[in-house]
Amino acid sequence: MRRSPKSSYNPHPETMHIKKGDTVKITVGKDRGKTGKVTSVDAKLGKLHVEGLNLYKKHVRPRKQGEKGEIVSVARPLDVSNVAIICPNCNKQTRVGQRKDGEKKVRYCAKCKGAI
Repeated sequence: MRRSPKSSYNPHPETMHIKKGDTVKITVGKDRGKTGKVTSVDAKLGKLHVEGLNLYKKHVRPRKQGEKGEIVSVARPLDVSNVAIICPNCNKQTRVGQRKDGEKKVRYCAKCKGAI
């Protein structure tokens, strides 16, 4: 299947290092430097939603007679490459590593080596 160069597709969805509930910092775009909690993750597309960030205005047409049109704020997904995870232990922007603790795989902070 051929894809256009603009399509966002993660060929390795198992390599997603950010999960729902993680705190992340946006590194690119209009919300650069802001932090928030991840509300949803789409590993196949490599996108995620951050609570209260990357909001855009959308004009909504009236659907019923007598109803007025309105402008609503809609959260758009961010690419996973444009955010960095914040370690809950050291509160620093960091990378994520994986190691085995017995039978379990554990994500850890690359800076303080604490489990995430």
